[in-house]
Amino acid sequence: MASASTRAVTTKSIMKPETTLKGHRGTIESISYFPDGQRMISGSHDKTTRQWDLDAGKEIEGAQEVCEKDVYAVAVSRNGRWVVTAGGDDDRGELKACEVETGVVKTFKGHALKIHCIDISSDSTLLASGSEDETTRIWNLETGKLVAGPFKSIDWVGAVRFSSDLKKLAVKSMSGTCLEVWDIQSQKLDVRKGKPDIGEFFPSPIFWTNRNIIAAFEFDRGDAAKTIYEFDASTLETVGFPFEGHTNLVTGLALSSDSALLASASCGDDTIKLWAFESRQLLASFDLQGPCRIILSSDSRQLIYTTHSNDDCNICICDIPPDTLAQARIIARKKAARRDLFNSDATRRPTAGQRRPPIFATPIAPRPPPTRDTQQPTSLRFRKLLRFSSLVNAVRPVRNNQPRDPLDFPATLPLPPSSRLPAESSPPTSLPGGRAFFNPIQSSSNKGKKKAREPKQKNSRVVNVPLGQATYGDVVGVDDGVRPFVLFFCLSWFQKKEKKPVRQPVYDDDPESDEEEENVLDPVAVPPPGVQHEEIELNQVANQSQPEAGPSCLAVTNHSEAQSL
Repeated sequence: MASASTRAVTTKSIMKPETTLKGHRGTIESISYFPDGQRMISGSHDKTTRQWDLDAGKEIEGAQEVCEKDVYAVAVSRNGRWVVTAGGDDDRGELKACEVETGVVKTFKGHALKIHCIDISSDSTLLASGSEDETTRIWNLETGKLVAGPFKSIDWVGAVRFSSDLKKLAVKSMSGTCLEVWDIQSQKLDVRKGKPDIGEFFPSPIFWTNRNIIAAFEFDRGDAAKTIYEFDASTLETVGFPFEGHTNLVTGLALSSDSALLASASCGDDTIKLWAFESRQLLASFDLQGPCRIILSSDSRQLIYTTHSNDDCNICICDIPPDTLAQARIIARKKAARRDLFNSDATRRPTAGQRRPPIFATPIAPRPPPTRDTQQPTSLRFRKLLRFSSLVNAVRPVRNNQPRDPLDFPATLPLPPSSRLPAESSPPTSLPGGRAFFNPIQSSSNKGKKKAREPKQKNSRVVNVPLGQATYGDVVGVDDGVRPFVLFFCLSWFQKKEKKPVRQPVYDDDPESDEEEENVLDPVAVPPPGVQHEEIELNQVANQSQPEAGPSCLAVTNHSEAQSL
């Protein structure tokens, strides 16, 4: 399967150094930043360590240190307190730590051969060193004593690195064909991958990313480590695609502080390559003359590399193209967002053996059975159980802000009572033909209240007004002293079928009257004696001219006069 890096399309270009630091007369094996980012230290085969002022672009006078042996590694602690140098020869190794403020130098003795790699822990308390004697040791910087090790490897040690939690130590061989992970507390080997080999001894560093390890590695013995892999620290199995592109040994490797940009160098193919770490995409490739070691500034905006060609041993400082750095960070953010979504609770499946917590339902108290009163009449018990709403009693709601037409009501409903009539219930309204309308609104239930005993009032006289002489007052009703209320019926009233209203019981103090009212199913209105009803021929009022509004001039005092009209 082709890797993502091989599918990337890039063009080679030349990276021009902004500043070149000159002074060393031998191969520069190691360089390191000071925490302030303004100074740098370097170690060389010329048996010197030099410090550089990056703003001024020159060596700091008086800071040069001459060592007894060749210098292979230099490092500065994160708090800036310690400067460590390592080297030696075939007879013994040389490892020293200088306290910057006091100038006190501590010597760590234990390695039998020259030391090629060192690393200082993130809390600036521990120092790890790897040597050609195939051992790795961990020292206390404060006391200078050995705290862990020696860890016995199967090949010369070329690179060491503490994990971020200081529990593990990664070790890579000089040939780049063997990788190990050691437990610092138990001082036991956790896992090992690869075998020893005799090859090109110009090892590149290794890095931790969370629980993974980044290293240039070669699985086939006898070949150069020209491919960069990401390994799972617990199993040392490869993770994702490799970084493929170099055609010769990778001599330099650097990872940005935010793990977005990876830089690699090879003095064999004379290139420096920039990669998007998350996607393995090759972003840029630069042709240079013999690049060897590389490091990145704390903000990843500058790249520093050393040259290794004949007697030309310099330190070059270059600016990373802004678009390349921005592209690497955009890819890293997208990958991080996708990873967070994948690991969120919304997408994570419960592991085997785990169950979601049960959902407890709120208990509901059972409804008590209905009580039955044996003393209550059967008809009333059925009425309470079956509460049907009669359509006769339904009244359409009328908004208060809208005027209501006096004729705008269902034909099956009784006429609205006049505001001048008494509030007490009135007898049913008599209609021509002996039929009666019962108004259920006026005869509402008075259950539990005493029934007032009042003298009966005289029935209102019904006046028959010819339709041609009907006025607005006859329709609406005007109190003229003779007719307290005038009824006007429309033809639609007689064409629609009338539904029998359900009369609700009325209770009072007299039990005998209650029994009589229970047996009354429908109120029957008895017309007053001496009043005869006649059929009225209705015509369309709209087709006739109407007189002015007001009561008609038919003042009737008795029934005989009404008949004469």
